[in-house]
Amino acid sequence: MARQAVLAYNPLRTMVLNRSSPVPLYFQLAQHIENEIRSGNLTSGDRLENEVKIAEELGLSRPTVRAAFSYLVDKGLVLRRRGQGTVVTKGKVSRSVKLTSLFDDLAEAGKSPTTKVIHNEVVKASDLVKRALELADDQFVIYLERLRFGDGEPIALMHNFIPTSLVTMSNEMLEQHGFYELLRAGGVFPDHATQRISAKNSSTNESLLLDEPRGTALLTMERTTFDAAGRAIEFGQHVYRASRYALVSAVTIGEANSDQRV
Repeated sequence: MARQAVLAYNPLRTMVLNRSSPVPLYFQLAQHIENEIRSGNLTSGDRLENEVKIAEELGLSRPTVRAAFSYLVDKGLVLRRRGQGTVVTKGKVSRSVKLTSLFDDLAEAGKSPTTKVIHNEVVKASDLVKRALELADDQFVIYLERLRFGDGEPIALMHNFIPTSLVTMSNEMLEQHGFYELLRAGGVFPDHATQRISAKNSSTNESLLLDEPRGTALLTMERTTFDAAGRAIEFGQHVYRASRYALVSAVTIGEANSDQRV
């Protein structure tokens, strides 16, 4: 439960602005609040003062305070909601762009992963799924829809399609284990994948399941996974809360030829 004292959180208690510094004032404020969160002085569920109050007490403009809050929102440290104000969150989950399970990533990040199975059924493959899994026109697939939580908070809505000939997964198994872990346990070993990362606005159903306002921007991932022999073993379409989740990748300069210039 949030501490009631933080409802009157006053950054002036420990905040000292350096107006002669080249560091922008919005960034000084954002860093101060971030440090308060990182140190534990502010914890998940604590609510900050509103923009007007902070601007008045620090002698800042509202756009400056708004820019500081926007910075904190982008880092996944606070969440802004109409009627609720600005609330400290549990921290954004950062995931490397590699072939891993969200279940394992959440556990590695210290967030207890849990799963709600919404669908686990055999369906006729759509044209998109048939192309991804290289299936014949009359083939069926196992369709899984799961809502994944971290520390009890919804993080992602996941849709997976797998050939019926591969493995069978019960709801209980899916609730207690990661998807790739279950594939390996069934003798199916993911080796590589192709994936596309994009964004979309949440639908009404996605907003309800992910506890976000309708139309909120969501991170999307579409992935086809293959085994070492090049056989397509899974097609996934997932949506993630952008406020709670981020993908991180290492970027390097590829081998350059003599004609290239940087």
